[in-house]
Amino acid sequence: MKSFHLAGLIATSGILLATASQANLIPLISRTNIQESPKKNPASALPAPGINQQQPIMSNNDRPVDPFNADPTPNSNILIADILASQKAISIFAGFTRDISSLTSRLNSDSTNSTLLAPVNSAISALPRKPWEDPQEYSALGSNAYEGQEGSERAEANLRRFVEAHIVGQSPWAEGEKLKTLGGREVWWERRKDAMIVMPGEVEVEKVAKKVGNGEVWVLKEVLDYARK
Repeated sequence: MKSFHLAGLIATSGILLATASQANLIPLISRTNIQESPKKNPASALPAPGINQQQPIMSNNDRPVDPFNADPTPNSNILIADILASQKAISIFAGFTRDISSLTSRLNSDSTNSTLLAPVNSAISALPRKPWEDPQEYSALGSNAYEGQEGSERAEANLRRFVEAHIVGQSPWAEGEKLKTLGGREVWWERRKDAMIVMPGEVEVEKVAKKVGNGEVWVLKEVLDYARK
């Protein structure tokens, strides 16, 4: 596995994590903040996206009448990877997908469909720890669990687990159909009155943001379970 290189990639792309206040800007990950003590709550102090932000591409399809039926006739020439930069509400998660080469290839492929279950920025910022941190590793290895080459590889694997827990390897995805995420967990969704709920965990879908040639992007109000099995 390549050395963990999130800092360089995200500094280059300008993708930054969001604080609840959306006030301060700091890089996603650095040599100092990856070594924070597990007693702290680093994810509650994540910075806001702001550098090199692209303006969203606005069209009639960006303003669907039914928030759960966006783009009923998707453009087959557009892929999930093409539209992620325009989805400001999920810019943190979008940045994570670009840091994992195999997932980038998948979202750029017109032969493999996916349903991207992307948590909003505020949901990721509210996590008790950063997505690449694991309390079991802190318990076993101490506050330096993510230091050095081996620590970087652990952090990369943890981030991959987080992202893969939010991608279903199929689209379209029918109501009640039980499928596994790329991380191996079984999920399904139900419609309740005017809401779509991803199960288990009862995570509400804020909207289906886009339907494109290789799948759909769903915006979730919360994070799905991504804990180590």
